[in-house]
Amino acid sequence: MGADRGADWLTGSQALAAILRGVGPLSAEERPLLDALGSVLAEDVAAPVDLPPWDNSAMDGFAVRARDVRGASAESPRVLRVVDDVAAGYVSARTVGPGEAIRIMTGAPVPAGADSVVRVEHTDGGSGIGTAAGAVAIRADLDAGKNVRPRGEDVRAGDTVLRAGDVLGAAQLGVAAAFGRARLPVIRRPVVAVLASGDELVPVEAFEQVRAGRRIVSTNSYALAAQLVETGVEARVLGIARDTPESLREHLERAAGCDAVITTAGISVGEHDYVLRTMREMGTAVDFWRVRIRPGSAMAFGRVGALGGIPWFGLPGNPVSTMVTFELFVRPALLRMCGRARIHPPTVDAVMADRYAAPGTMMHLPRLRLARQADGSTVARLTGPQGSGIATSMAAADGLALVPAGAQLDPGDVVRVVILGGAPLVEEPPF
Repeated sequence: MGADRGADWLTGSQALAAILRGVGPLSAEERPLLDALGSVLAEDVAAPVDLPPWDNSAMDGFAVRARDVRGASAESPRVLRVVDDVAAGYVSARTVGPGEAIRIMTGAPVPAGADSVVRVEHTDGGSGIGTAAGAVAIRADLDAGKNVRPRGEDVRAGDTVLRAGDVLGAAQLGVAAAFGRARLPVIRRPVVAVLASGDELVPVEAFEQVRAGRRIVSTNSYALAAQLVETGVEARVLGIARDTPESLREHLERAAGCDAVITTAGISVGEHDYVLRTMREMGTAVDFWRVRIRPGSAMAFGRVGALGGIPWFGLPGNPVSTMVTFELFVRPALLRMCGRARIHPPTVDAVMADRYAAPGTMMHLPRLRLARQADGSTVARLTGPQGSGIATSMAAADGLALVPAGAQLDPGDVVRVVILGGAPLVEEPPF
């Protein structure tokens, strides 16, 4: 693929499909239980024991025989001898015989001979417990034959309790812990390098140069790193490369050992836009360059030969363009590398409150605020001026409208909106 290759000008759906064809789940690794939170399970997990492992009490109360309490009422209570007192975590050595009861706490093993637990509120609370005179008056028979959770009620030994492909949340980790799994096999989460480039850029610590009117802060470095962390992957910020091939290559070589690399800026056709040619010099197979979306058209994707063939996402330099292309193209790819099945942001139909025109041959992606109405509909308003350098338009946005090339939206028109901000992911792409 020569350095003089022209722009491909893929549609958004074509670009997304090309990227997803070029990535797949990473290898598996074992992680300590809590470190596996948010990862994707690589293998099924089977139960080594029944859960619960014994018949246990569902209530604080008294373990009894159902036949001894049937017919009990406030007017005609059944008085039983209390022969033991069992807290959770302890097992009674006594068997419940005729006319006997054992006080028991929730979760404690139900003693032999008992088939019911009468909750405390259906008794007089008992008296003399722990002495030879211990007794309890049963004042209702509503719990006869009830409040015993049988062994294996939840899971039987050998049952599959977690499946490969499950995303490990708090509930899944709790299940794994219940079955003694201190470590879990999971799909490895990628380490992603981020490189900004531009002679005009400085880190936020050098803000005095901004105040002096000489430089601007490399906001993309921080926004992209935050988006990566939100995605659940590790960000490795490579710094800021100068606008020279030598500086770009030096910084990119620091991505060795990473699973993907993102560059921002320097990908257009300006006199000092060296990223694309530098990537090709590093043996990058460029799948495409240029997408028919606005903002975000100056985007590329490929695999970097000099870095072991890892995916490269070449994003535009304008702050809005960078964040938009990450949300629509990069985040889904990284989630696929994590082993996720649901990788795309959801969409919703919304009623426009403002006018918006999308002249030209590109799909427009204006930023919108969304408001839910009493009738269940969603109303969308522009976040203000929509220039690709207006970072605050993203900070105020709940979603991105998908406006076809050449369309004119008027108040009352319905538009499809990609939801931002951590809504539950879906399997279907937005376009």
